[in-house]
Amino acid sequence: MDYLKNCKFTFVKVTNHPLPIIVEQPELILAGLQTTMSLAHNTTMQLWQTLGPLKKLIHNKSNDGSYSVQCYVDNFMSIPFTPETKFVKWAAVAVTTENNIPKELEVLKIPEGKWAVFLYKGTTSDFGKFAQYVYQEWLPSSGYQLDHRPHYEFMASDYLGPNQPDAQEEVWIPII
Repeated sequence: MDYLKNCKFTFVKVTNHPLPIIVEQPELILAGLQTTMSLAHNTTMQLWQTLGPLKKLIHNKSNDGSYSVQCYVDNFMSIPFTPETKFVKWAAVAVTTENNIPKELEVLKIPEGKWAVFLYKGTTSDFGKFAQYVYQEWLPSSGYQLDHRPHYEFMASDYLGPNQPDAQEEVWIPII
C-alpha cells in the first residue's frame, strides 16, 4: 500500500455500521478513459474493457491498482440523484507524472484534500445500499460536508471483480 505513504490518518470509533478512516491525501494523478453516463445507461463495463489492453502501455504507474472515478455536478447533494442523473465516469490507473501518457488516454488530476475512506465488500449490485448509508446516514451525522472533488473507488491488483460477493474496494468520499 505504497500509495498511502504520504497520507495522514485520523481513526474514528467503531459501530455496527461501516465507518471510514479520515485521510489527508496529496494530489493524485490518473491516466485513463472517461465517458458521460447515468446509472440507467451504465457503460462502466465497456469503459474498463477498452482500458484493459491500454494499461500495458502505461510505464509510469505508481501502483498496481485501478481507480473508478465519478465526477458529479457541484450541487450533487442538493438535488435528487436518480438513475437518469448524468455524471462523468473514469476508468484509470495512478501514474507518477502526467508526462509520457499514451495518446489514447487522458489525464485526471484529483486535488489534494481530506477524504472519508470506507472499505466496501460485496457486489456492484449491492453497492447502492452502501452508498445510501454513506450519503444519507453517515455523512449528515459525521460533522463533515461533501466537497466538490471527484469521488472514487480504488481496487487493488487482487480485486476479485464486480460480481463477486467477497470483492473488496476502498471508497474515497471527498469531505471538508
